[in-house]
Amino acid sequence: MKLFSQLFLALTILLTLSWQLPWCYAFLHTQSSKHPFTLYSYLIDDFLSMGYSEGNGVIRRDQAGNCYTQEQTDSLLPMFYVRQLMADGRFPDSIQGTPVTPREIQRSNFNFRVTASDINRPIIPLYPLLESMSGRIDLQMPDDVFRITSQGIEFVTMENNTVNTEKSKLFTETMKKKGFVFPSKYIAGNPTTRKEYDEGYLILDATGQLYHLKQTKGRPFVRFIQLPANMKLQYLFITEFSDRKTLGYLVDENHRFYILNTEKYEIISTQIDNYNPETDNLTIFGNRFDWTICISTKAYEHYYALKAADYSLIKSISFPAMSPQIPGLHFTSGQDKYVKPRIQ
Repeated sequence: MKLFSQLFLALTILLTLSWQLPWCYAFLHTQSSKHPFTLYSYLIDDFLSMGYSEGNGVIRRDQAGNCYTQEQTDSLLPMFYVRQLMADGRFPDSIQGTPVTPREIQRSNFNFRVTASDINRPIIPLYPLLESMSGRIDLQMPDDVFRITSQGIEFVTMENNTVNTEKSKLFTETMKKKGFVFPSKYIAGNPTTRKEYDEGYLILDATGQLYHLKQTKGRPFVRFIQLPANMKLQYLFITEFSDRKTLGYLVDENHRFYILNTEKYEIISTQIDNYNPETDNLTIFGNRFDWTICISTKAYEHYYALKAADYSLIKSISFPAMSPQIPGLHFTSGQDKYVKPRIQ
């Protein structure tokens, strides 16, 4: 018994040290783990990085090494610093030869971010379906939620936890008429009222086919979206930006990134083929003329500049990770929201 107690104590001390020593080392050697904030500027046709130097002074430079003042940076990124340029009276009348107004620019600007921990989190398969054409300015949350089973779609009234049979039958029959095969593989939406409009959900059925589902004036809207040959989608994201140009983003099993346009439900391929939502973080800063896309992995940060008109690649750069993971015992991870022992 004494030997068992000694072995248990030794094992406890070993596990504690393997957990605390890497943490203490990382705490004592804290440094920035991210590269400076970077955006593409069409005026210099290069990526402009903004960050702090060792002396805590702000450095703004392009990839060629040229440095810029804050005022110069404002002008080089007029879509991003539109409010500052307006306050200074320096906002241009046209950009890339196109007449623009601050209101148009602010409406077309957007940012999108999704992290690996957003993907690797527990999900309760109950989804509210908002009314997309209520006639009211503000969106309202419904009094029911839906779930998709092997038999069809079911709407459950939250107040009494009962199935709305009539509504469930109506939506199920409509989805079947459009070719939907139950159950679903993946459901993506943005169930919140803090947005200008609602586009419902993008859904993969049991066969991997893509559908768009929303509710319009109490009736089901179901649209089958034809996929290119041999495309097998794995992840879907609804966008719902102010300009309504895009409906969502798609990622296939080969980690290729696609854009789904709202008009004609056109699926457009990009030259980004290294995005794994389960392990990487994705950030997009977009405007009327170009997008800056950053994919952060454990080893690199990849930046891509795309033309907003056709999503073609302008240029790309990559930076190695600045702070590699300290090996040892960890209980949390930046890639999920679970607390559990893991060796990294």
